[in-house]
Amino acid sequence: MLILSGLLPCLVAAVCVVEAVGQEKRIYPKGYRERSFELVNEVEDTLSKGDKKCKCPPHPLDCAEVLQCGKRESGIYEIWPRNRIISESVYVYCDMKTDGGGWTVIQRRGNYGNRQDYFFKKWVNYKNGFGNPEKDFWLGNDKIYALTNQNQYTLRFDLMDFENNLRTASYKNFWIESENNQYRLHVSNYVGDAGDSFIEMHGGQKFSTKDRDNDNSTDNCATTFKGGWWYSSCLASNLNGLYLHGKHKSDGDGIEWSSWKGRHESLKKTEMKIRPLNYIISEDLNLEGIIQ
Repeated sequence: MLILSGLLPCLVAAVCVVEAVGQEKRIYPKGYRERSFELVNEVEDTLSKGDKKCKCPPHPLDCAEVLQCGKRESGIYEIWPRNRIISESVYVYCDMKTDGGGWTVIQRRGNYGNRQDYFFKKWVNYKNGFGNPEKDFWLGNDKIYALTNQNQYTLRFDLMDFENNLRTASYKNFWIESENNQYRLHVSNYVGDAGDSFIEMHGGQKFSTKDRDNDNSTDNCATTFKGGWWYSSCLASNLNGLYLHGKHKSDGDGIEWSSWKGRHESLKKTEMKIRPLNYIISEDLNLEGIIQ
């Protein structure tokens, strides 16, 4: 049964579900999920004809729709993901400046006064989220699941080292499965200047924490490398590792992006953020100075 929820001229949501004995079971046959979004886009194109203008939705799905409503300053906003897992609104940090804005930030690391092992937490913490959205934080796997299953999303990593050099890594397609499937990662189509440290080693992997070992190693990678991540056996990136100050002797347990800095140099700042794949800023908005 295909459910088209939140049908709006701007952005829409589609969820492929099978109902059974009062429970929701999600299925993702190859190509079916993508086709469902294509069908929604076709409906959107039809609705957009006849001089119908894109209007501000009363309950934005994400930061892209918040921007569509004319909110141009980066900061914390209320959104309403269209998913049965999330029954209430969510407060998120919206990046309205980077590459046209409209980014929903799902992770941030930096020197904000927390312990170096602040991200070395249990499954329930990563499930629900933790931290301050303006400082160190993880949005929460349930929320990331809800967001990335209401539309097709692009994922962007913004990375900074201790010499304040900046790199980016973007992935055209990004979504995760539900907790029933251990938040398995789906990611593809890398572009950027940081190198790809996400697809080959982490794509298709389940999420692991120190108390929930879902990796492919004989050891618990989350315990060894002090974080929560989509570990395989074990890592090419580790953005939820220990906050170490640049170069370190230990292997891979810092905030690592190995294709740029290897496994012995921890990063200073990171952000992970998502935006709808085909999002276009409305011409009705005067966004000069935001689009880069």
